[in-house]
Amino acid sequence: MTNAPADSTVRQTVWSAPGMPALLLLTATGFSGFAALLPTAPLWAVRGGADAAGAGSVNAVLMLCTVLAQTLVPTAIRRLGWRTTLVCGVILLGAPALPHLLTTDLGAVLALSAVRGLGFGVLTVCGATAVAELVEPARRGKAVGAYGLAIAGPQFILVSTAPWVAENLGFGCVFAVGALPLLGVLPALRLARRLGGHPAGAVEDPPHRDAVTGGRAGHLPLLPPMLLLLGVTTAGGALITFAPQMSSDPTATLAGLLLLTGTAAVSRWRFGSLADRYGTRPFRWPLVLVTVLGLALTAWAVTSPEATGMVPLLAGTALVGVSYGGLQNLTLVDAFAAVDHRSSGVASAVWNIGFDAGTGLGALLVGFLATGTSFSTALLAAAALSLATLPLAFARRRAAGPAI
Repeated sequence: MTNAPADSTVRQTVWSAPGMPALLLLTATGFSGFAALLPTAPLWAVRGGADAAGAGSVNAVLMLCTVLAQTLVPTAIRRLGWRTTLVCGVILLGAPALPHLLTTDLGAVLALSAVRGLGFGVLTVCGATAVAELVEPARRGKAVGAYGLAIAGPQFILVSTAPWVAENLGFGCVFAVGALPLLGVLPALRLARRLGGHPAGAVEDPPHRDAVTGGRAGHLPLLPPMLLLLGVTTAGGALITFAPQMSSDPTATLAGLLLLTGTAAVSRWRFGSLADRYGTRPFRWPLVLVTVLGLALTAWAVTSPEATGMVPLLAGTALVGVSYGGLQNLTLVDAFAAVDHRSSGVASAVWNIGFDAGTGLGALLVGFLATGTSFSTALLAAAALSLATLPLAFARRRAAGPAI
């Protein structure tokens, strides 16, 4: 009898672990709405007369507000509880979608993006924190992979197809999909009930009191994975935001986005098992180089605004997708390993700040550089930024728990 719980845990997959089904459903609905509008809201602004810089500012504002919200989520959970925080998050993310139909004015689009960013910040930190709370460290890589697939799956379908749907079936269809996070209220309530007994990691305000004697040094190990993630999400954010505008071939654009999001989905899922088995270090530096190569190929493909190179575009977006998904998984595993269990909420917030700051930086950097030069030059600048993170990929992580 005493062995039954342990045996049951061994047989149980991370997909069916208590609380995981609700988390995965909440994540899928939330990221469906996010993914649908990520490439489409900038197009909506362009329809209203915005240039490339204005279009890029749409997702830049989205991510700026996301990052601001992420810094406050651990405090919100402690003071308001999981239920209120999660429900507010999905409402803020989904409710602003349909009001886009009322105006194409850039100021209004930016305001709606700001509100969506607040909701997205809540969803991302709560989701990543819940993974650490629901699944033990020995299977955390697989759990992060499952969580990542719930994120990347909607992106695979919607990031690539939403611009086509908007242009051919109408923007209203896409904005309706953008409201899907509202369906996440019920799974949010179920997840909150499960996490009600797991207050430690999520509710602690940074800095953790164990780090008081060393000032902020207790959380410095979170900086390398965050910066490493920022480098690759800058690349992903740039391609997702501007693929419809930098390519002269709509078929190439659709295929490129499908490859980017499809390879990212598979990569983020599969690298979970590899991280559990081999650790993260052997895979980090090759993926950084894959990012740089993919961006260089994409820059070559869009050198001529009138004639997109189909083969280098597809190869480049596929390569960026592999690193985009793989490094998301590996850096999240590293972030959780760098702190003790009580600081998992802080690790989640810092990791998500790196993710979303990179996505916003990619949109802003490439948008402004493309306005003054070209998309090709802007992508090469993003490649240089990614290459600058390579030394971080070789660093050994100081783990708070079992080394990975």
